[in-house]
Amino acid sequence: MDVVKILVVDDEQRMRKLVRDFLVKKDYVVLEAADGEEAVDIFFSEKNIDLIILDIMMPKMDGWEVCREIRNYSKVPIVMLTAKTSEKDELMGFELGVDEYISKPFSPKVLVARVDAILRRSGLGLDETVEVNGIKIDKSAHEVIIDGETIALSFKEFELLSYFIDNKGIALSREKILNNVWNYDYYGDARTIDTHVKKLRSKMGDKGNCIKTIWGMGYKFEEDQE
Repeated sequence: MDVVKILVVDDEQRMRKLVRDFLVKKDYVVLEAADGEEAVDIFFSEKNIDLIILDIMMPKMDGWEVCREIRNYSKVPIVMLTAKTSEKDELMGFELGVDEYISKPFSPKVLVARVDAILRRSGLGLDETVEVNGIKIDKSAHEVIIDGETIALSFKEFELLSYFIDNKGIALSREKILNNVWNYDYYGDARTIDTHVKKLRSKMGDKGNCIKTIWGMGYKFEEDQE
């Protein structure tokens, strides 16, 4: 699958970084623009942007103007990201050809999930199936199959297993796992990970032995169960 390139447009640097960090985790290439004029310049100079995440309230050229300008030449998927929440604004976005409309504040993981869905519909989604040591994860279907049998996992157990497999062979601290699976703004007890790992191992049967405990630190996923 070719590289998927996403343009994130927002005048708040903190917001751009937050969105960028979550998209990069999914192996998307991210370009950034701090205002509408810069966004239009990047879009037409790059010529191969696959999706745009676009804020409305920006200096120089707002999101509506950017959307109108780009829609004159392209049907690239556009996700409108904004603090405006009125029905009138939402309807205007869809009339301009916006594919998705997300109001701030928002969950970065929900935003990425919607981006994934739009790209899949466009035939541009990244490979969402991973198989390691008889464990098959289909991220788009949110399904785990072990040795040919589907196992039922909670949403967080699924994300935890996906994160372990994506980082197989790497020792992961509890703090790092919390930051990536429970989100940056989670301030709960890191020991919640131990509870989820225990349940996950139990549901995985013998394959649960692939999740090794690193005492005093966290966990590591290894293909060798011995």
